[in-house]
Parts: sequence; structure tokens; C-alpha cells
Amino acid sequence: MSTQASVLFSPLKVVKLQDHPGISEACIQQVMFDHPSLLGLGKIYGRDKERVQPSGGRLDLLFQEEDSNTRYEVEVQLGATDETHIIRTIEYWDLERKRYPQYEHVAVIVAEEITARFFNVISLFNSNIPLIALKMTAIENPDGTLGLMFTKVLDLATTAFDDEDATAELTDLSYWEKNSSKEVLKLVDSIFARVKAFEPNATLSYNKFYLGIWINGKPNNFVVFRLRRRYFHAEIKLERTPETDELVEQSVFEEVSYKDRRYKFRVDSQTSEEGFEFLSSLLEKSYKANA
Repeated sequence: MSTQASVLFSPLKVVKLQDHPGISEACIQQVMFDHPSLLGLGKIYGRDKERVQPSGGRLDLLFQEEDSNTRYEVEVQLGATDETHIIRTIEYWDLERKRYPQYEHVAVIVAEEITARFFNVISLFNSNIPLIALKMTAIENPDGTLGLMFTKVLDLATTAFDDEDATAELTDLSYWEKNSSKEVLKLVDSIFARVKAFEPNATLSYNKFYLGIWINGKPNNFVVFRLRRRYFHAEIKLERTPETDELVEQSVFEEVSYKDRRYKFRVDSQTSEEGFEFLSSLLEKSYKANA
């Protein structure tokens, strides 16, 4: 006689916030401001609400990353997004970046529905503007309360690394001492020393948006480093395989993503020696795979 666990499933009840009599846009903004982790934008905190703009409008929400100088200009709309929603988002993003050029700025569109037509429009902007689109879904719980879910339907466009034009916009060490920190550069040096152990001819290349690798006078970006104020991301070029995924899952790194054929690891002052040793093994593996 076989036994099966009895599990009851019931469909989630999706609520249209725009049609809900007890919900306002201000209410949703407050929930987002109080619980920024819901947005899935990393470790951010609320800086301001209904932020007055020189144009006379008000930016719904302003968030900032805890460990960097990145700010997110967020515009919320109940129901479907439209032309005015998109224009407001980009306008306020542009005003904020001009007023505060010392920060990196990202525009964020939030709506209950992002139609195919406007998704295509937003995608066109995304190639030139740091822009994220989040679909907001409200779920009614059995006790009558509401829960909010945010799904990223459009992420920041990433820059592909082409070794043939990797020499574009070269900078130097002093540039990154100003735009990152000496502490973070020391962490990069620690990783790079491990690269030198298996490739003595490797040198660091200081570019405007990242640090890359040159070998024998030619670019070889099997790893690139994207620096922030208090940490950096090591993006290691490797084909994704179940074996590598398992190694990553068993490592000490908790926040790891994979995109554009690269594993992305966050490295900071709390990264352990075990973490550095793990990255060293992946770096050598990447170097051999991309030789």
C-alpha cells in the first residue's frame, strides 16, 4: 500500500490595486519605503519620499545602496504603465543625476502591468539609460491582508566585453582611488596576486567602468572587476555547468549571479581566506578555458 502526503493547493488571489477601494498609491509607496528589500534591488534603504523637483513635480521614492554611491529614482503607478509614467521616471532620474553628479543614478519604473507596447519602448531607453522595470503584484492572504511581490521584467543593460576594443577609455590608479577607495583596491590587488601566481605576465588594466586583465600586452578579460566604494564584483568568465554551479553553491559566497557567461561574486573586507582561495581556483580554471 503506497502512501502519499496530502498537500492542499489553492490558487493565489491576485488583487488589482488600482481598483481596490482601500488602497492608494501613497499607501503602496509607504510599504515600499518601509520594506525596500521587497524590490529585489539589493541592500538599499529609503532616502526620501515625494521628493520635490525643480520642475515642480515630485519623485515618488529615492533609495540608495548601503555600501555604494548608487541611487535609485523610483516612480510608482497603480494599474498599467503609460507614456506619462515613463516620461516622469526618466525626467526625475535626469534631474537627480544633474543635481547630484557624485552619485550613480538608476531609474526604476514600477507598475502593476507593463504592456508589450510599453515594454518595447522602455527596452529602447534601456540601451542608453540605466533603467529597471518592476512588475508589482498584490496577493490577498487568507486572513484578508495583502502581500506585495515585485518581478524584475527589465534589468540594467550590461556592457559586453570585447577584447578587441578593451583599450577604450583607459584610466589609471588615481582615477579609481577617487571613484572607489584604497581599501577596495587593496582587495583587488590581493585577488590579482593570485592571478600572477599562475600567469606572471598578467597586468591590471584600469578602464573607466572596470578593471581588466592584460597578458603580454594584449587584453584578456577572463575576469573583470567592477569597483564600488566598499566592495567590488569579480566577474569570472566561465561556461555555466552543473559542476561549477554546485561548487559555487557550496562556497562561502551567498550572493552569486550568472549573466553574459560570467559568474559574479561580491568581494569585501569580510570575505574570508577560504573565499579568496575559492575565487583563485575559479580564476585559474577560467584562464585555462579562455586561453
